[in-house]
Amino acid sequence: MKLRDIYELVVRKGIENDPRGKKEVERDLKKAKEAFKELKGTEKKEFDQEALTNPYSDTRILYGDGDREVKTALVGIDIEAAEILLADRLKEKGRNIDLVIAHHPEGKALAALSEVMHMQSEILEKFGVPISVAQGIMVSRISEVKRGLLPLNHNKAVDVARILDIPFMCCHTPADNMVTTFLQNLFDKKKPDTVGEVVKILKDLPEYQEAVKNSAGPTIVTGSKERKTGKIFVDMTGGTGGSEDAFSKLAQAGVGTLVCMHIGEKHRKEAEKNHINVVIAGHMASDSLGMNLIVDNLVSQGIDIIPCAGFTRYQRS
Repeated sequence: MKLRDIYELVVRKGIENDPRGKKEVERDLKKAKEAFKELKGTEKKEFDQEALTNPYSDTRILYGDGDREVKTALVGIDIEAAEILLADRLKEKGRNIDLVIAHHPEGKALAALSEVMHMQSEILEKFGVPISVAQGIMVSRISEVKRGLLPLNHNKAVDVARILDIPFMCCHTPADNMVTTFLQNLFDKKKPDTVGEVVKILKDLPEYQEAVKNSAGPTIVTGSKERKTGKIFVDMTGGTGGSEDAFSKLAQAGVGTLVCMHIGEKHRKEAEKNHINVVIAGHMASDSLGMNLIVDNLVSQGIDIIPCAGFTRYQRS
């Protein structure tokens, strides 16, 4: 496959598994195209035209010609300068590395991470929170994340890839969409009655079994294993953690249990205050599950995968 084909496949799978639904994503892309047409001069020149076909600002080709052929990819959850150097070292030892794929964003994709958070409003609406309320509570959180990203050295790993001429891309929200939809469908099908049963279902999956061995398995952080689940909300996409103000609105909408990758202490206390059970599935395990669902599509096209940097590889297809 060519690098551009891999990138387009990743975006396509993200759209197909977006918890908002394909129509909502297509509506956002249409708005982006209309907005671009209205721009003039410097604003039009500065516009990221990838946004016209890719709704996920945190997923980009960071370095490399889209026409480069890819037969083998080094894939990890966190790819930084050390992992790019690892790819170069493997090449020196005779391993064919044509591409490095990160899950977490780097470079311009990291700088634009906050943009993808707007999708959380529409996900909250799907679970019963009025859209006006959902958008209102997300405004300050998106601004907070954007400010927090400003001082970071976004391009450190990308510069190393450029100097060593190693193609580099990241796949963040598409993989998070994959794991979110996979787990939401699983819970909707199995209908666990208690929070303990939610944990048991997670532990049946190989990524979480491996996490248990590494003392990082699924954990109940509010509620108890005997508590009833109520409506289950798998919250694993949309850039990063949302607003702590969402918990009272989710409780009012009937959500009883939240399944997420990780949660801050302020958010956990808000969930507890609003009597919402919270299961931390595990960050690396959940990211690995999402990336495995993405990578299976690459393997089916003949791409050889070398996992690294926290990525636990299990093939399903």
